[in-house]
Amino acid sequence: MTYTVAISGASGKTGYRIAEEVQARGDQARLLLRPQSELPGSLAGADQRRLSLMDPHALDAALEGVDALVIATGARPSVDLTGPMRVDAWGVQRQVDSCRRVGVRRVVLVSSLCAGRWQHPLNLFGLILVWKRVGEQTLEESGLDWTIVRPGGLSEREDHLESEGILYTSADQQQSNSIPRRLVARCCVEALHTPASIGQVIEVTSSSEQPVVGLAQAIASW
Repeated sequence: MTYTVAISGASGKTGYRIAEEVQARGDQARLLLRPQSELPGSLAGADQRRLSLMDPHALDAALEGVDALVIATGARPSVDLTGPMRVDAWGVQRQVDSCRRVGVRRVVLVSSLCAGRWQHPLNLFGLILVWKRVGEQTLEESGLDWTIVRPGGLSEREDHLESEGILYTSADQQQSNSIPRRLVARCCVEALHTPASIGQVIEVTSSSEQPVVGLAQAIASW
């Protein structure tokens, strides 16, 4: 079965990789983008919907007819410390509300390791981990078929990933370590095709010493 998967934040460093992995799996990617966003050449031919998440009518139209949404929006470092509240909390709320209005039941949210923890250095930047947890809770309480992916520190590395294993754990089990964005993208796409991931918060980091296992197998071992 071929899915149509919307990816919000699809021009971001994780978002465009999610879109590429959706296409690599043979599904259709619909890219939700800000009007001024630029895409890599690999996505030039993809279905693009340029809009503001502040516009509920445009958001509803962009999500009409999709089978799933991957939320990869995230506040960028800025002197504006309200960004995490607006993007990671309110922005997620708007997308969840739109999914409920138009009937999109399956949602994967890219969050962050340590989401919800107050005593963390990242919270110096607008309480970013606090607002990420607010966004997570909005999704958890939505009644939708949700999965939350919490990656560790993100790297741009693209080499030797096939032999690099992902450590999958449930919520609040990991506090540090990193993972390439490409593996986060693959995890998100795998979650869409893994029924056991519904209703799960999945924390992910990776290393070359970690055995390579599938998401379903990892969840079954929890």
